[in-house]
Amino acid sequence: MLSRFRNKKIPDIYLFFSHFLDHFTILVFAKAAYDAGQDIGLTYGETIQLATLGFILFGVASPIAARVADIFSRSLIMVVFHFGVGISSIMLSFSHTSFHLLLGLSSLGFFAAIFHPVGIAMLLENKERVGLRLGINGLFGNMGVASAPLITGVIIFYSDWKMAFLISGIVCIIYGIFFALALKSTVQSSGLSSKIKSEKFSDGWKQALLALAISTTFGGFVFTAVTFLVPRYIELYMENLMLSVAMTGLLASLVYAVSSFSQVIVGWLIDRISPRIVLFIVSVGQIIFIYLASQFDGYTLLFFITLAVCFVFGQIPIIDAVMVRYVPDSWRNRILSIKFVLNLGVGATVLPTCSFMLDRGYQLSELFCFLSLLSVIIVMASILLPSQSSVRNERKI
Repeated sequence: MLSRFRNKKIPDIYLFFSHFLDHFTILVFAKAAYDAGQDIGLTYGETIQLATLGFILFGVASPIAARVADIFSRSLIMVVFHFGVGISSIMLSFSHTSFHLLLGLSSLGFFAAIFHPVGIAMLLENKERVGLRLGINGLFGNMGVASAPLITGVIIFYSDWKMAFLISGIVCIIYGIFFALALKSTVQSSGLSSKIKSEKFSDGWKQALLALAISTTFGGFVFTAVTFLVPRYIELYMENLMLSVAMTGLLASLVYAVSSFSQVIVGWLIDRISPRIVLFIVSVGQIIFIYLASQFDGYTLLFFITLAVCFVFGQIPIIDAVMVRYVPDSWRNRILSIKFVLNLGVGATVLPTCSFMLDRGYQLSELFCFLSLLSVIIVMASILLPSQSSVRNERKI
């Protein structure tokens, strides 16, 4: 039965929607955390700590997913991804204690870890217009980020936080069925197979991967912090406008939605100019606009935080586009899994770090100043990255 799903191909659009669901489901809790904490008698700081293990697994489980995909096939594990995330979300909808939340969020993080090393490796099997396609994939992922607070806020407004998890879980399972049915067999010629086997690491790959490791590590912290904290940040620093929970969710979603298009622009750019230049510009933009977002409130805050998130999101396709130019297909599952261990594993430290600082009297605006400082290290990584012409290097692969 399972053999029907092995070693199949699927149009990019299905992987794009899977990326959407991956980020959507993992961030339902970002908007539901306050209400869930109120329901079970915990503070906001105590509640978000329950997601720590899930975010750790979101990164640490990536090598497991990559290894299993190498053994059984990428397409089969992607089918498991949809059903695992869906069932975990439904489990969360039945939570009544902090232990139930901890268990459900950990399970959700474990299965959500599958997409990035496996789904993106499937996407990179086709090397045409890599930057643009990665940018579109990133757009869909961040539209999941954008819609999570909006849809969750609306559901909470009319029902409760448990219903938000139940609906997202059912949607994932239904889509998983469509995904499985859309998988198609492809026949590879022996010439193509031998070409894939003969691929080598490109010159300068060690320096490139070191630069990517640094930008991934610190970029992962910044990305996770921004995506998790923005809904609550808007609630606190636009409270003078007397906005409802649904409206603050809408504003957070608009910030994410507008910012998501930056990935398409960046993807288009890195197909045409050196990714080193693009990463440098993007990381400098993070420093400037994250800091400015920490200095204002009201609609000025909304303007600067949108620009800040644009530059944070814009970094995402750069790393994968550079990686595919240096790493052969047979190694991409493993390299991608290491990347997300760094990215999401470090990102998992966001919640305890934020909880620690908030419990000791720091304000969210001060946390944003800290994130701006971390972006300086990403600038340094961009300088370390080898300079390359995107078109020339893609032809070498």
